[in-house]
Amino acid sequence: MADWEIRAASAADVEAIAELRAVVLRGDLERLGRYDERRVRQRLRDGFEPAHTWVIEVGGAFAGCVALRPDADAGCHWLEHFYLDARLQGAGIGSGVLGELLEGCDRDGGGADTGVVRLNVLRGSPARRLYERYGFVVESEDAVDVFMVRRPAV
Repeated sequence: MADWEIRAASAADVEAIAELRAVVLRGDLERLGRYDERRVRQRLRDGFEPAHTWVIEVGGAFAGCVALRPDADAGCHWLEHFYLDARLQGAGIGSGVLGELLEGCDRDGGGADTGVVRLNVLRGSPARRLYERYGFVVESEDAVDVFMVRRPAV
């Protein structure tokens, strides 16, 4: 596994993250007939919350990001914006980052009342297999998204 680190995101990271999102999601969005070059970036910009986002670095360079946003109304955290440079996928980085975040949620609820974590992944995305390996199960699906949940380990 490649050496990686995570650091707190800042507002200055938004454009690098928006660009990575566009590159990483392009194939799946095109397959689903949903790719729009402007919209894919703008959706990230509109929902970017640096306080709940981490930047993944490999060798000191930007390699990806992940967000874990508390949702008190739903009693969970949402795992969002988990993107990793395609050249680094398959090296164990995504597994390492996800495992670390979920351990924190199991240990202390990730800073909230609950360790429940929810996410949505595009239909047909290979990322779904990673989430299933970490205990996420399908709650519902629509034409574009698969909604998954993971309850805390006991």
